[in-house]
Parts: sequence; C-alpha cells; structure tokens
Amino acid sequence: MTVSEQAPRRARQPHVPGDGHMWVMVLGDLVIFGGYFIVFLIYRSMNRAAFLAAQQHLDITIGVVNTVILLTSSWFVARAVLCARAGDSQRAVRLLWGGAVSGAAFMALKCYEWFREIVAGHTNSDMFYSFYYVITGVHLIHVLIGLIVLGALMRELRTPGRRRMWVVESGATYWHMVDLLWVVIFALLYVMR
Repeated sequence: MTVSEQAPRRARQPHVPGDGHMWVMVLGDLVIFGGYFIVFLIYRSMNRAAFLAAQQHLDITIGVVNTVILLTSSWFVARAVLCARAGDSQRAVRLLWGGAVSGAAFMALKCYEWFREIVAGHTNSDMFYSFYYVITGVHLIHVLIGLIVLGALMRELRTPGRRRMWVVESGATYWHMVDLLWVVIFALLYVMR
C-alpha cells in the first residue's frame, strides 16, 4: 500500500480531536476551575445563610439567557468543525462568526449584569460576591481568549494553504471547555440553593 493510499485511511480512523497539548491545557484549566469550585463550596457550607441571601440578588433570567447563548455558540462551533472536515471552509467561517457573535453577546450581557450588581451595592465586600466576581471574571477572560481563538480559526480557514484540521479542532476544543465551565458556574452560582 502506498503512502497516498494510507492517508485517506488514517483520516477516517477515530481520533481525539485537536492537538494533545490543547487537551493538557484544557485539563489544567478544568483542574484550576475545579479548585475555585471546591473552595467556593467550602465557604458556602460555612456561611450557608449569607450565601443564600446574597445569591437571591442574582438575576437567574440573565444566567439562563447567557447559558443558552453559550450553548448556541458551541453548536455553531461544532457545526463549523464538521463543515471544515467536509472541506466547506466558507460555511465553516460563517458558522464560526455565529459562535463569535454569540460569545460577544455573552460578554456584553455579563458586563451588563456586573454593572447592575455593582450599582445595587453588591460588591466584593460580600463573600458570595467576591467569589461571584472572581469566578465569572476569570471565565470572562477565557471567553475573550476564546473569541481571539475563533478569529484565528477564521483566518486559518480563509487561507487556502493552511486549513489544518488539528488547529480547527484544537480551537473548538478550547471553546467547548469555556462553555462547559459556564454550565458548571451557572449551576453553582445561580441554581444551587
């Protein structure tokens, strides 16, 4: 069997999407956020009444809308990967735009929510809000990095000489991690009573 006959065969075999280094980074980020979550839960168990009272001021509707926005962005990015794999780079770029616009909408809504909370006097002088601002702030930085990654993927797919699938898959892996983290953050900060 020649090398050219082996290449399509390898492409059809199941594989872990993206680059191994990205998976190490994603797992590292999940461990760091896991640490945040554990410390939050410990403090919450020690100050249950105060945390519940402060949590009542969060607007769960905004949290739900932000969750739907990020899940929609993940759908766009997942579809973009499928289009890129099928060789439809133009459609993949359009779908990545959908993911990026969704991510930007998430950021705008989160900033609006922060503004509302601060104006209402809910600052980091309260233990619950200290965790709220740190956890959602670090997550927001990850969303911003994710938007930069999506921009790099669009550039990758627009350049005919590039279009490396492992780069597209790695970027998508990062974006899905950001969305997964938000689902956990939403459950911990907004839903868990």
